[in-house]
Parts: sequence; C-alpha cells; structure tokens
Amino acid sequence: MNDPAEQAGIRLFDSASGAVRPLRRREPGRVSMYVCGPTVYDVPHLGHGRFSLVFDVLRRYLRFSGLEVHYVSNITDVDDKILARAAAEGRSPQAVAEEFEAIWWSVMDALGVERPDDVPHATAWVPAMVEMVQELVARGVAYETDDGVYLDVGQVPGYGLLALQPLDTLRAGARVVSTDAKRSPHDFALWKKAADGHSWPSPWGPGRPGWHTECVVMSLGLLGEGFDLHGGGQDLRFPHHENERAQAVAAGRAFAGHWVHNGFVEAGGEKMSKSLGNFTSLTELLEQADPRAFRLLVLRSHYRRGIEVSPATVADAGDALARLDALARRFPDAAGQGRQITSVSELRAESEAEAATFVERMDDDLDTPGALAAVFDIVRRAHGAADAGEVADADRLARCAVSLCQAMGLELHGDALDTPDAAAAELVTRRDDARAKRDWPLADALRAQLEESGWVVEDSPAGTRLRRA
Repeated sequence: MNDPAEQAGIRLFDSASGAVRPLRRREPGRVSMYVCGPTVYDVPHLGHGRFSLVFDVLRRYLRFSGLEVHYVSNITDVDDKILARAAAEGRSPQAVAEEFEAIWWSVMDALGVERPDDVPHATAWVPAMVEMVQELVARGVAYETDDGVYLDVGQVPGYGLLALQPLDTLRAGARVVSTDAKRSPHDFALWKKAADGHSWPSPWGPGRPGWHTECVVMSLGLLGEGFDLHGGGQDLRFPHHENERAQAVAAGRAFAGHWVHNGFVEAGGEKMSKSLGNFTSLTELLEQADPRAFRLLVLRSHYRRGIEVSPATVADAGDALARLDALARRFPDAAGQGRQITSVSELRAESEAEAATFVERMDDDLDTPGALAAVFDIVRRAHGAADAGEVADADRLARCAVSLCQAMGLELHGDALDTPDAAAAELVTRRDDARAKRDWPLADALRAQLEESGWVVEDSPAGTRLRRA
C-alpha cells in the first residue's frame, strides 16, 4: 500500500494476457521499463515518432503519479541494413550508424522526448550476447549449423504467447527466415557466422549476434530479471518480442512482467510503410509542422489504435495547439516557469475535481484522448471564469490546464507574439509562399535570415509567427 501507483490504480493492456490489468511492480514506488529503440541506418519514420512519444508520455505520467522510473531504450548499431548502406556508400558501418544516431537524437530533442536513463548500444554488449548463446547451447535448447546458431523454439514452453497463437498454428511472419539448416521454420538465429570485417569472435567462429538476441541481453543486463514493462510498436510483438521472451524462458530467467505495444501509423487506412509507397519521414514532417502538433496528434489517438498522419490531421492538431497556446498567453502568470503542478498529489491538493477526471482517464489504459478532453474542458472553464471576473478561479484552472499539458510532455508557448517590421514581414510572406510551394530549401534559408535578424520563428497552421529573441 506504500506504492503510489497501487493507490492510483494504473492499468495497461498486456499483450501477453490480452487484457487490461494493473501494472505490477517488482519494487514498491519504482517502475523498470525497456522500450526497443531504432536501428540507425536511415532517418526516423513516423512510426518511430509515434512509439517514442507514446512511451515518453507513459514515462512522464508514471513519474507524475509519484513513481521513480528507470527507462532503458537501446540503439541497434549492428544490422544487415547498416552494412548494406555502408557498402553501397563506401563508408564504414560505424560511420553510417553514428550519422543516423545523431539524426535520431536531434529529432527526439525536437519532439521533446526525454532521453532514456540508459541507452545501450548493441556493439558494446556483444560479449554478453555470446555468453547467453553459449548458455542456451549448453542447455540443449540451441544448436549450431553451417551459418550460425539457432534457438529450437519447440523446446520453449508457451512459444507464441505474444502472437496469441500456439506454435503449431503460427505462420512465418515478418523477419522470420526459413533455411534448410533450421530444424523448424520458426527457429531463429542467435548468432550469424560471418567473416566480413564486421564481426566478433565466438566459440562458433567470427560473426555477429542475431537481432532478437540483442534486446533480451541488454534489458536483463540493465534492469535485471523480472523487470516491470517491455514496450514497442505493434510490429515488434511477433516475432521480435516473442523471440526475446523465448530466450529468457529457455535460459530459465524471469523476463518482462507486462507487455505494451502501440498501434500503427496509417495513411488512407493502411499501415504506413515504404513497401506500400506511403512512407513519410519524421524529419520531413518536422520541417513542415510544429513538433508539438505531432505530439498532440499522438495524444488525441488511443495508443493501441491506428493513427492517421496527414497534412490535414497535423493541421487540425495545430489548430487545437493554438487554442492551448492562447490560454497560456491569456494567463501568463499561470503558465510561468516554476508555477506548474508536478505531481498528482499536488494536483489533488489544488484542484481535486480536475485531478479526479484526468487521473481516471490516464489510469484507464493511458486514455490520452479522454485526458485531453478533460484538459480542453478546463481551458473552456478558465476562459469562462476570466470573462465573468472570477480571477482566482480562472488562474487556478489555467494553471491546472498548463500543468496537465506538461505532464504529457506538451509545452505551451505563452509568450506574446511581436509585430514584425517591414523587412521581416516581407521575409515572412516569402517564406509562407515557399512553404506553400513545398520549396523547403528556400523556406529554411528565409528562416535563417529571420533568425539572424533576432527573430524566433514558429510554424503554425496560420503561417510563420515571429517573436523577438
């Protein structure tokens, strides 16, 4: 009963059980969570943006609820796609990985995603991965072939749990590769033999770890056995997360207690992907829109459902964001730094009714659409109270709304806009015209000119907005 989350009743859908259930913790007052990070061979896509925001919001809310959160998310810096790009461009795999990891973090910073507490890189954990493969071979649940070492999934009790299907009904899915050397099509590589200059020594000769082996070793290594929550996109549920779990089970180790997966990003009702020809990079989106609008769009959709990301949906989110910014401008004292409510207990002490609604929605499987509806209701009431001359109540409601936005990672811009001089106004007109024509290099050049003249440039659904730096 000393655990704040037990009192708050935080419940999340568990992919392993197929039901919403309480998030049980290994340690009172603390949550340990691991989220699969990117393979750094290209710029981030919209799916990367969604999972990063979903788990950033979850992490922030757990902390807002009074919990200490240990958040781990990895970087996969050894992968066939990295090697292929390096070969095609005549560069080292390390150079490719470093370039795209830098882009990754710049995009995460733009989105306001907090950095993980630990960021393990696969290449730094290869010796530990070799040790785990050795253990699985010694236990007789893994076997060596001409091209690598595979896990015999037929010896893993409950294999197929995350697919919600028993082994004999499974079909080979994404990233499940069948070879003549495998005993079963579902057996997967723990170690890939290779002597191509990007390999590590092992008892089976030079090679590199299988993709599924990386995360199980890093999560157990940093969070320990029986950690609380493992998360990622729905596309990782099977086979990647199932195969992580299988290795832990085969090694006799307790793995994640709760599995959380977010839904796909869609375009025209279909999953967004390069193969469908509807892929849009996250970097391109952030060049065209306020990053906060994308966060708000993610918040407006329940994390387990598909989300439509298009110019229209982002613009609509931008309109909603403008209403929140307008509140912060009208109540500058309420929106001032150091004035925000930083925990559920503070919120209950100041605004019990508003706390009850927000917490109820967030505790119910991270219902951010419902929580946002509560926030916009508070915004409406704050304006109404101010119009009626009820200054104290208006200020309380405004501070509550701003603080709840911050609890979900949504920073509001309450500082007033400035009227540009004639030269700046001309640059704004030219920039808006360039953006309308999708001439992004010119738009970026005009942004740079404005910034050199001492302006802070903001993109909004209404066009370029300026504030003095």
